[in-house]
Amino acid sequence: MAPRPTKLQQWTAAAAPTTARGGQTLAEAFSAYLRGECHLANNTIEAYGRDLRRFLAWVDARPLGSLGVAELADFIATLQTEGLAPSSISRCVVTVRMFFRYLQLEGLVSSNPAEWLASQKMWQRVPRVLTVNQVERLLSAPRRIDTYHLRDSAMLELLYATGCRVSEVCRLRLPDVSLAERRIRCEGKGGKQRIVPIGGRAISAIEAYLTAARPQLAARRPEPAEELLLSRSGRALDRIMLWRLVKLYAARAGIDPLISPHSLRHSFATHLLAGGADLRQVQEMLGHASIQTTQIYTHVEHSRLQRVHRQFHPRA
Repeated sequence: MAPRPTKLQQWTAAAAPTTARGGQTLAEAFSAYLRGECHLANNTIEAYGRDLRRFLAWVDARPLGSLGVAELADFIATLQTEGLAPSSISRCVVTVRMFFRYLQLEGLVSSNPAEWLASQKMWQRVPRVLTVNQVERLLSAPRRIDTYHLRDSAMLELLYATGCRVSEVCRLRLPDVSLAERRIRCEGKGGKQRIVPIGGRAISAIEAYLTAARPQLAARRPEPAEELLLSRSGRALDRIMLWRLVKLYAARAGIDPLISPHSLRHSFATHLLAGGADLRQVQEMLGHASIQTTQIYTHVEHSRLQRVHRQFHPRA
């Protein structure tokens, strides 16, 4: 008679999702742990879930308890050969560490080999930043012939005026927007809220959208959504559609096709620092927990100054 498989072996029949406790797959159980015990943001949990599925597919039928640091290092090497960005590899390392820590807490493994896994050494990459002229062209790209040009203008103006993340703009609700006080309240990572000022051009674009476009969009659903930006069905505009719209208008404006909505966040921070804003103030507006994250924009500005110096200094 064959020995009865352990709970870990049942869960590790890996990529073909067998059920475990409560009918959950291993990935689902880990996600529940991240949500309930670690209190991570939904976007972070989704990212860790993708990393875990990638890892379990690589593990295949091997028992998780048999893996050591050498095997885990092979997994990281595989990610490098696949051309993953250093930031993505670093996150995978964190995911594997947390996953084995979870298995330890559940009593499913006796040790955590991932603790010995060296972090992917990340070199600082200069983010993709638009010039002021490129931003102007992008924000002017929506035209009257576009069915939802008022909404799209408000969306682009918001992204650049506030430096908010895509998810923050998509979640922005009507009560979060105070045009009279010239500010918005957004919810960032980990549910942290912050107040961000907005300028006159963004206010004008939002007012035009609220007056002439949003009521028609909201009327397409029996219970109107609270979110500021609505899709053609009257639901909240999602991240994928926002990303596609930015790409569409960037192509129309003749701007680098590699830019993304996040490029407007980078541009917001870089242009503020170039105009003399204090680094701490920019950190607060961006919602960064650490000022070290914000400091990358000082490198961007320094690289711009170096180009100016090389171009104009007689002994450069």
